[in-house]
Amino acid sequence: MQQIYMDYGASTPVDPQVLEAMLPYFGQLYGNPASTHHHGRLAGQGLDQARRTVADLLNARPGEIIFTGCGSESDNLALRGVMWAARATGRGNHLITCITEHKAVLGTAEQLRDQFGFDLTVLPVDAYGCIDLDELQAAIRPDTVLISIMAANNEIGTLHPFQAMGEIARSHGVLFHTDAIQAAAVAPLDMARLPVDLLSIAPHKFYGPKGVGILYARQGVELIAALTGGSQEDGRRAGTSNVAFAVAAAEALRLAVARREENLAHYTSLRDRLIEGVLAALPAGAQLTGHPTQRLPHHASFAFQHVNGNDLLIQLDLAGISASSGSACASGSPKPSPILEALGLDASWTLGGLRLTVGRQNSLADVDRVLAVLPQAVARLRAFTQQFAA
Repeated sequence: MQQIYMDYGASTPVDPQVLEAMLPYFGQLYGNPASTHHHGRLAGQGLDQARRTVADLLNARPGEIIFTGCGSESDNLALRGVMWAARATGRGNHLITCITEHKAVLGTAEQLRDQFGFDLTVLPVDAYGCIDLDELQAAIRPDTVLISIMAANNEIGTLHPFQAMGEIARSHGVLFHTDAIQAAAVAPLDMARLPVDLLSIAPHKFYGPKGVGILYARQGVELIAALTGGSQEDGRRAGTSNVAFAVAAAEALRLAVARREENLAHYTSLRDRLIEGVLAALPAGAQLTGHPTQRLPHHASFAFQHVNGNDLLIQLDLAGISASSGSACASGSPKPSPILEALGLDASWTLGGLRLTVGRQNSLADVDRVLAVLPQAVARLRAFTQQFAA
């Protein structure tokens, strides 16, 4: 059976050039970069070069690049680090985020509120998953420290106007963090121009390895480390540096930037054919979720009425198609999607989410196969549901 992978929003295969770049640091360049001897210095040179590469690609300073263990850790460090530092210096107690954030942000914000006593405002979204910029501006208070709103939603693909949000934050003297984990490989990121103070990246979303993340923190932004025990990453993230993965992260980002225009054209053609084909094949009881045009170029997401998304994933998997019901972090949950609920969909829709995210390896033939299988799978599940209900 032909196997088709359409879950590139969850993770991607490691590019051979990325693997080649990181392999020496598992063998001959195995020293601890914190050591001052010959082997340590060689490893340290690799880490320094990786940091410079990432900084150059983001038009940032090397000292503004923090290597972490994953994108979620980058989000955690941004929120906790900024809010703890603000409290320590008496600069404020209030954080603003959005109802459709990834749990790495929303869960961290809720913990800061519930366990540490910070004030939290969670902004709603419209039917496309977009926030109202006027509501964002109105939510800012004299004690607001940080606004954290993602650049692009992982489940429904909506692109947020993060430059405009950053400008609002900056006009009020508030720090702005954006989770760019889904957007980093497809959107130009010039940190010298963007009004963004902190930005999270996960290389495994663009053909790098899992187990490494990047946090950009603008020079002068104070962070209190959540992970203590050493002075690595300029005291902002303790733990022996994972040189191989830092090198891989830098190479993956370099390739993503170099191939961006080519990839965007490929992704967009596949995405548009998916969206048009699914909606044409299922004119009733199916809808595109997220913004119809302001969305990630590789991302097609849908809600199907009276269909359980997990059952649909099983049907697709049996047909050799790998997809997701939303965030890979939440797939398998029988609960309604909080994102779909936030869009205003009722209970007949909120279990029926499907996310199809394409990558470099996908072809139009893959799309056609999905369009042949998916409508039949939805029809079978609806028939079974109606028979069971009767």
